[in-house]
Amino acid sequence: MAAGNEWIYSYLEAILDTGERINDSRKQTALGEKDSFKAAKYFVDEVTGFDESSLYRTWIKASSMRSSQERSSRMESLCWRIWHIARKKRLIEWQDAHKLAQRHMEREQGRKVATEEMWDYLSEGENKETTTAMESSIPKATNGASSPPRLLLADGQAHKKKFEKVKEEIHVDKRLYIVLISLHGLVRGENMELGRDSDTGGQVKYVVEFARALALMPEVYRVDLLTRQICDPEVDWSYGEPTEMLSSGTNYDGEGGESSGAYIVRIPCGPREQYLRKELLWPYVQEFVDGALAHVLNMARVLGDQIPGGEHIWPHVIHGHYADAGDTAALLSGALNVPMVLTGHSLGRNKFEQLLKQGRQSKEDINSFYRIMRRIEAEELSLDAAELVITSTKQEIEEQWGLYDGFDVKLKRVLRARARRGVSCHGRYMPRMVVIPPGMDFSTVVVADAGDVVEGEVDSVTFTGDATNVVPVSPRANPPIWDEIMRFFSNPHKPMILALARPDPKKNITTLLKAFGECAPLRELANLTLIMGNRDDIEQMSGSNGVVLTSALKLIDKYDLYGQVAYPKHHKQSDVPEIYRLAAKTKGVFINPALVEPFGLTLIEAAAHGLPMVATKNGGPVDIHKTLSNGLLVDPHDGDEISKALLKLVSDRALWNLCRKNGLRNIHQYSWPEHCRTYLTRIAQCHMRQPQWQTNTSEDGKDDDESQGDSLRDAHDVSLRLSVDGDKLGHDISLSNPGELERALRAQNTFKHKNSNGSGNEVAGKPESGKRSHTGRLEPTHEEDSSSIDATAHKSSTTIGPLSKAHMLKRRKRLLVIAVDSYNSSLESPSETLVKMIQEIVKTIRIMESNHVRSTTGLILSSAFSVSEIVTTLTSNGVSPHDFDALVCGSGSEVYYPAESGIETELQVDADYQSHIDYRWGYNGLRKTMPRITSLDGDVESKNPIFIEDEETCNPHCLAYRLTKPDSGLPVDQIRQRLRMRGLRSHVMYTHNGSRLHALPLLASRSQALRYFFARWNVDVAHMFVVVGETGDTDYEELLGGNHKTMVVKDVVQVGSESKLRAPGNYDRSDIAPLEAPNVITTDIDSLCEDIVNALK
Repeated sequence: MAAGNEWIYSYLEAILDTGERINDSRKQTALGEKDSFKAAKYFVDEVTGFDESSLYRTWIKASSMRSSQERSSRMESLCWRIWHIARKKRLIEWQDAHKLAQRHMEREQGRKVATEEMWDYLSEGENKETTTAMESSIPKATNGASSPPRLLLADGQAHKKKFEKVKEEIHVDKRLYIVLISLHGLVRGENMELGRDSDTGGQVKYVVEFARALALMPEVYRVDLLTRQICDPEVDWSYGEPTEMLSSGTNYDGEGGESSGAYIVRIPCGPREQYLRKELLWPYVQEFVDGALAHVLNMARVLGDQIPGGEHIWPHVIHGHYADAGDTAALLSGALNVPMVLTGHSLGRNKFEQLLKQGRQSKEDINSFYRIMRRIEAEELSLDAAELVITSTKQEIEEQWGLYDGFDVKLKRVLRARARRGVSCHGRYMPRMVVIPPGMDFSTVVVADAGDVVEGEVDSVTFTGDATNVVPVSPRANPPIWDEIMRFFSNPHKPMILALARPDPKKNITTLLKAFGECAPLRELANLTLIMGNRDDIEQMSGSNGVVLTSALKLIDKYDLYGQVAYPKHHKQSDVPEIYRLAAKTKGVFINPALVEPFGLTLIEAAAHGLPMVATKNGGPVDIHKTLSNGLLVDPHDGDEISKALLKLVSDRALWNLCRKNGLRNIHQYSWPEHCRTYLTRIAQCHMRQPQWQTNTSEDGKDDDESQGDSLRDAHDVSLRLSVDGDKLGHDISLSNPGELERALRAQNTFKHKNSNGSGNEVAGKPESGKRSHTGRLEPTHEEDSSSIDATAHKSSTTIGPLSKAHMLKRRKRLLVIAVDSYNSSLESPSETLVKMIQEIVKTIRIMESNHVRSTTGLILSSAFSVSEIVTTLTSNGVSPHDFDALVCGSGSEVYYPAESGIETELQVDADYQSHIDYRWGYNGLRKTMPRITSLDGDVESKNPIFIEDEETCNPHCLAYRLTKPDSGLPVDQIRQRLRMRGLRSHVMYTHNGSRLHALPLLASRSQALRYFFARWNVDVAHMFVVVGETGDTDYEELLGGNHKTMVVKDVVQVGSESKLRAPGNYDRSDIAPLEAPNVITTDIDSLCEDIVNALK
């Protein structure tokens, strides 16, 4: 036998090893046919590729020879005969494969040209029809292949200038900054440890490759992938690096910049030297948000300096992946006022139902380990805030997202129909969902030894980005991972059934093992390979992973599968393509038996390597099968159905070849360029918002470290303008006198709010918007949701002046925030203890002025009271509102700054903040709906309603209600559930010891107001000190998490509202904020001021 033909011996050995044991036994095929099935004949046919009955009969005679010498001679002759037949077949099919590869690459090029011409201005249906028409119009060569790529490129050049002109006309931004967030798992660009644990799987691979691919698009300048920084000595040091470059800043156009490209940015949160599984990360989400906010604000300034225009470059979208990142993205997008995009990957409600069906754990046990209720609420909040939800399949939209309160397919259609007709939806909203299948990097895919693509003298064809680069690859030595797998098998030459998944219960590996072990024909015909991540010691693995691996080993022993099942302990990410190649080389099958598979990226990878699939019928594989048509779908709970499908594919050679060819023919639909083009088209439809102060207040553009001398210089510059219009001042002043100048400026920039009858009586900071009802209540003038309360209606009367006290916040280095929820017995005003504490803090801050600490420390009061109630309380107790830099009123619905007019009660509202929180605020729809959903029996006309609207404390961004029966009010989570089911989005909270209810815009809160101050005035949240009690209103727990320092004062708050936050069986406070944190200190009222001084120093 010539060298290099040793492969044929292995097939003959497989025939001899297998055939004699089943030669006399008859087995039925997976189709239930009555004809006998002989594994020996199957192997001979597979070697040659033809139904060689005579060759099979020769093998029978040769195998029955008693003389070993004669037997060896006949087998050698048989070997040569098989070799020549197989060689001829491989040479013919190599030519077909080369033509197929050329057609594939040319079609990709044609699709690219057509998409560039059409995608910017066509609808999805028109785009699809046009692309199909373009494909059908590509001229065909006489040999059946499409025309060379250069012809398509030549035709496409004529449209390139037109395409660029159209993009310029519709103002497509070519310098996008996109932020991706994937919080959990071990994320790095190279040598990803996929399968190391349940958190490091397909999602990690997806987001890393997605970031790389996005950065190569001409429209994108920079992509940041934010994840958690991990400095645990048990994991590699690379996961602790703050920044990792994924790709340089050169895109397809050859352009780039200093900070352009794709980067992994690791944000520290939680225990610094401990790697936590995703279920334990929930208390640290707000800490991650604050760190991410600091990074994005800094990057917005840096990119603004690099890109012409000189303005901050805000993220085009913030894209959260999975529930934890969705929660993070919702808060971060709310702080920055930019659109949010969500990809769920795997959904909590669906997983919860599957785990309950298994019957192994109770609801309490599931919630305890998986934190499933916290996860579901995070997904609901993500649905509330997301402008766009990206799914992998239609099934995910209807059957998985359809389980959530915040999404209803039928209601969505109704709202969409109303919007198209121009009819008001009364503030109701359903998120827009689109299907964008994940992409795959084909640059390194090698289809090898498969029999369909490359046959004859070569072993493989490499698919690259150009059809001219389809190059035959010479034979090479077996990769080490092949030897690692084949050492498990007594007969390594059978077809290999490959399963590649984490040892997670939902991946259903144990059912696969049972199906394999209980099907004797399948065991005799094939081997099973389980790639279940990486492990060193099963006992050291996390609970569920260790249990699955232990169960797998027990099943192998139970069915005596030794020599038939491989389960290697380690593999590298670079080994995965080689594993696919090995399975394809042995004419194997890839299986994904997961209980529910959100998409199934491994199915795409397997198809790209020429492997047919058997996959679960629950989830993404349904759409993949529809697109690729390369396998069979099964019920993951039915082991018998799984074994029959595997046996059918392995035993039916014609079906195997058909599935393989279909997969290779259609796999181009899952390329990364196609994915990114669709993605950019979709996010371009998002409503682009930006921080309002970017354009409304030019004074904010000054440098943060501007000195006091610079301020005086600016004041003298203003005096030049005043000298021209001196008559407007109304009195003679000496403009050379800074004191008189300041008083003049104060007079010009005083904002006095007059009442509706035009009198000069001042209302302390109360803005007029809309009209007054007969009760004096402020009524909106429009029926539409957001426009009815639009803060811009009174912006001209509330603009922050250039010398207002608000701008002093820009010079503060630290902020002290008083957010104690303590009420007196009547619940109408703060308790005496709280008033005394405020007096002592203000006195302490005044003393600190002599030490120049006050000039860098700002003081803020944050409360559920209205602005008029706060002003009344302060002034009646000898405290001036001017002692504070800002007042956060109405539980975070309004922000006021003291006006520097010399009038104590005069305040000015931050209109930019009102516009900032206006997103999805349906005032009218909410006001009409609240009476119905807050009543226990739904009786709106009840003579004894539980909730009564509090007109005196309502404001344009806060609906306030008083409870007539405080003990009967629904918990907050149930109220929000009822609102979501009606398409309304609101942040609802109980205040005043549970006696009042406030409904605010979705992303308005006292904690979000702190992040607003960071973004608006550049006072880092990490430099804020928040004073709270031991309990408080239902938004109290939101103030505990984050990077700010928290000072918990004992014995100030006796009763809170937290008992009305969640119904029994839900998650608790420990899933929102850590029970113990290094930035939380506990003190008492007597030591508070001393602790404040020490902290500020």
